Amino acid sequence: MKPIALFLSVPLFALAAAAVRAGEAKPAPPAAPAFDAALAQRLGADERGMRRYVLVVLKTGPTRVPDGEERKAMFAGHFANITRLSEEGKLVLAGPFAQDPAGWRGLFLFAVEDVEEARRLTETDPVIVKGEMVAEYHPWYGSAAVMMLPEIHTRLTPAQQ
Repeated sequence: MKPIALFLSVPLFALAAAAVRAGEAKPAPPAAPAFDAALAQRLGADERGMRRYVLVVLKTGPTRVPDGEERKAMFAGHFANITRLSEEGKLVLAGPFAQDPAGWRGLFLFAVEDVEEARRLTETDPVIVKGEMVAEYHPWYGSAAVMMLPEIHTRLTPAQQ
């Protein structure tokens, strides 16, 4: 075989092999998990697997509580309030923002139908009562799977001693 014919036959052989592979059966994609109606109902999911929430942005308020025992007690009450609301199934997500020049301090995500209920719940928090923080409310529509965060979070934190 002449060198040019050999040179041309290699790419043709590669193309033929690729065509044969393309005609082979491809593996089936993994099966989608089965719909879990009981879980959807437990989490309050609608037909799209979504539900209503209220996102609360906590911002720096007009009254900074001075360092000392009062401030420590206020934040201890803040964390106790977060725990209580989470255990009641109302608060599904909470946490601080990194340092923010606009004064954003943290957020709450409540599994409630309307802003008024979220407002009533937020007003039980010592940081709001004392004026350390103020709240801004935003209705939000998101995955009902968010409701599982508190349950999952407890598996990620070691038991307190």
